[in-house]
Amino acid sequence: MTPPAALGSKLRQRWPSPTRPRPIVSIGAGGIVNDAHLPDYRAAGLEVAGIYDVDPARSGAAAERFGIARVHASLEEALAVEGAVFDVAVPPAELAGLVARLPEGSAALLQKPMGLDLDGATAIRDACRRRRITAAVHFQLRYSPNMLALREVLAAGLLGRIVECEVRVHCRTPWERWSFLPELERVEISLHSIHYLDLLRSLLGEPRAIHARTLRHPERPDLASTRTSAILDFGEDLRCSLAVNHHHAHGPRHEASELRLEGTAGAAVARMGANLDYPRGKPDGLELALERGAWEEIPLEGSWFPDAFRGPMQNLQRFLAGEDAELWTSVEDAWRTMALVEAAYDSDRRGATPVRRS
Repeated sequence: MTPPAALGSKLRQRWPSPTRPRPIVSIGAGGIVNDAHLPDYRAAGLEVAGIYDVDPARSGAAAERFGIARVHASLEEALAVEGAVFDVAVPPAELAGLVARLPEGSAALLQKPMGLDLDGATAIRDACRRRRITAAVHFQLRYSPNMLALREVLAAGLLGRIVECEVRVHCRTPWERWSFLPELERVEISLHSIHYLDLLRSLLGEPRAIHARTLRHPERPDLASTRTSAILDFGEDLRCSLAVNHHHAHGPRHEASELRLEGTAGAAVARMGANLDYPRGKPDGLELALERGAWEEIPLEGSWFPDAFRGPMQNLQRFLAGEDAELWTSVEDAWRTMALVEAAYDSDRRGATPVRRS
């Protein structure tokens, strides 16, 4: 068997670039655009030809920082750019309305979540169908180097049949970076754990059911929820759980941000460093144990933030050019992630079975 460290160089860790990339027009110039979208597009050689934001000062600052040729004065002007791929990064409440204004037959990459709830996701999906919009949703964790490599490990059967899966995140998230959050009725699952739910769908298939509880924290009573526990039902022999706490206030020693898989033939631990000291983050990691107890680190070519953010755009552009057969995070696929999120909130609302007291 190939040792894990040597195997690392054979595992795909980046999505290939389009041969003839289209220009990108960024709709939105908020934190995630500046922290991840624009840096990674520049690193990948993808041209951002124009940018628009409701705050002209914000779009102007982003254009100056990243050398974007044109700051659009209005949304109409931005959407009039022919042949562009629209990178739409707006708050979830605004997404459905903006999709309805995209040109017919255009192409767009939509920020997650796909609307506020499943009804919103359905409206977005149906609008894309009616208007013939080729659209993907920015579920970029799938494209991080360690998760692409892990996907190939699973596809090759190197871990055997997966019987254990845990996502464990204990970190301190700077929620104050996103001023619109107190207005939302849904926060943690819709904006953060949605990444893990989408990733698990892509790695393990469709779960049969979910049990979830999502909670506020006294530190941020203005936010609907910032902590989540969930159990996903993938069948009789696969135990799958999420434990997510964004208020770890006791220093880095016992912080955690990882996906752990155990199979009948091996195990893997993928570290997601972006959650640790966000937005600077710490390096991602991937360890494999293909022989019992013999763990080895896989050399990685980058991390989730910002290196994964080029992946959805590259896949979309390659799909448009006929270079990729599948649009991996299409609105059709993303709708199923939103259905899983909706089921989690339904479970939280229904509550657990009470314990008898006598």
